[in-house]
Amino acid sequence: MNQTNLDSLSVVNGSLYPAKAKSRRQRWEVKPSEMANNTLNPIRAIVDGMKLTPNQDKPMISLSIGDPTVFGNLPTDDAVLQAMKDAIDSQKFNGYAPSVGYLKSRQAVANFYSCPEAPLEAEDVILTSGCSQAIDLAISVLCNPGDNILVPCPGFSLYKTLAVSMGIQVKLYNLLPEKSWEINLQHMESLIDERTSCLIVTNPSNPCGSVFSKEHLLKILKVASRHCVPILADEIYNNMVFPGSHCPSIASLSSDVPILSCGGLAKRWLVPGWRMGWILIHDRNEIFGSEIRQGLVKLSQRILGACTIVQGALESILNNTPQSFYNNTICFLKCNSEICFNELSTVPGLCPIMPSGAMYLMVGIDMDHFPDFKNDVDFTERLVTEQSVFCLPASAFEYPNFFRIVVTVPEEMMVEACGRIREFCQRHYRPSSRDSNDLDQ
Repeated sequence: MNQTNLDSLSVVNGSLYPAKAKSRRQRWEVKPSEMANNTLNPIRAIVDGMKLTPNQDKPMISLSIGDPTVFGNLPTDDAVLQAMKDAIDSQKFNGYAPSVGYLKSRQAVANFYSCPEAPLEAEDVILTSGCSQAIDLAISVLCNPGDNILVPCPGFSLYKTLAVSMGIQVKLYNLLPEKSWEINLQHMESLIDERTSCLIVTNPSNPCGSVFSKEHLLKILKVASRHCVPILADEIYNNMVFPGSHCPSIASLSSDVPILSCGGLAKRWLVPGWRMGWILIHDRNEIFGSEIRQGLVKLSQRILGACTIVQGALESILNNTPQSFYNNTICFLKCNSEICFNELSTVPGLCPIMPSGAMYLMVGIDMDHFPDFKNDVDFTERLVTEQSVFCLPASAFEYPNFFRIVVTVPEEMMVEACGRIREFCQRHYRPSSRDSNDLDQ
């Protein structure tokens, strides 16, 4: 070995190693990653820019937060609490679980959701830290940077937050308010190309509170089948459906479209802070095969799974929560939705759309009649300033000139809020020039 080669080596513990090249950095410069910079929550982007100064003479009523526990009027069932207490007292669930969840807990979820049309076993279930992580894993396993996904508009903002941070393009397909928020299937199909890696279907819907019929779900499946696009089904509000509506799982209707169904305890069991979600793998004709399953296992290892104590309580929660608890929750949500819908239906310039499930109601604003405001953000900002009522502007869901109301507040608070919204609209409503022309004729 010549001298030049020797000079490029250093001795460590008696062994020769390549000498470390001198750092070219002359000063500190630590910057956030592209992923961090590309992560944006549209709701926060809208709300943080609003000037929210409530009227000091009126107590604040927030109809904006999708957390059913905020006001304390919707506690979870005693059986759910007891299951958690028993899991803690057993001291069996204090350590690490497999990253995909305990086998017994996964089997409990499989048993709870399995049906003849869409059978499930434990191996078809991945437990996650809330439904949000389930959605994250599902997008991550199906999509590469440069791919695109189809997302409902209006729709849950997290889909875009996750996708854009991964370099995945989001294509928004329209929902039709005049058809109770059904999908504009022609528009949706027109967006599909060779880089479309998944179709997201939210049913029941956040923010719309809509519930798709069996017939509509079959039409969605037909489009997905025609273009060989798998479906990510966000079914966190599964079975939170008002009487008179029916909400089959889309997987129970699929003969050939593979589906990753995301759900969890958060909304139906009224415990969003417990962070227990799951992915149900509904493979059809082995299209996902072992690769997608193994991909989900690998991705789950990034954070080593969901809370073990909740996993330990899961079987008891699913098996022992009484039907009366579910029924009472649905009855309350339907009653509050009807109060809100009936009250706002008679307010000039507003057009509420009656929901069929979940815990939300969307209200259209005829901006032509409210010239004092530039848009829905301005409208809802001033509603806080004058009436201390906060509704989320639907621009947060990329759907301007609407606002979303969360219907989980106590009934008397809902009545009061609707009265204040009426007073606000009566103060600012102006007949449009078209209305004046009609009167002249």
